[in-house]
Amino acid sequence: MPDAIPVLRSAKPGAEASAERPAYDLIELFFFAYRDFVSDPDRILDEYGFGRAHHRVLHFVDRQPGLTIAELLDILRITKQSLNRVLKELIEKRFIESRMGTSDRRQRLLHVTPQGHDLALKLAKLQTRRIARALTDLDSAAKESVTRYLLSLIDPDDRSHVERLVFGSAKV
Repeated sequence: MPDAIPVLRSAKPGAEASAERPAYDLIELFFFAYRDFVSDPDRILDEYGFGRAHHRVLHFVDRQPGLTIAELLDILRITKQSLNRVLKELIEKRFIESRMGTSDRRQRLLHVTPQGHDLALKLAKLQTRRIARALTDLDSAAKESVTRYLLSLIDPDDRSHVERLVFGSAKV
């Protein structure tokens, strides 16, 4: 029989998140879940001299071939300077290539190389295994609740954009 899951103190009926009562339990669960979620990829990325920013760039360029730098900046919400440093390394080590736009030759379209795709896929499979383990005992309604909860954490004015990125044009 699985261990009983503790009740979140911050999720008790009538308990509103506020500056008076921080949701320490959820904050800390997010911290530890994220720490472990990125730990496996971190070890592999370190072998290449890469970090989490490299992982994020590789992931989104692999998932959306032809992504522009402006679109990537919008997704990652990092400075152009930070992105340029990471992109330069990924391009120099032949994980990503930058191609000229067809309609606007000044535009740079980003594509992963076969080597970049292989690394992005390897990292995604590691994280997928962890996600699958976490979802394995949940029924479809609970899995749907997880999706709704994660979407609700995203700023409302960015939520539909994120839904399109993640799910395509199909609605959740």
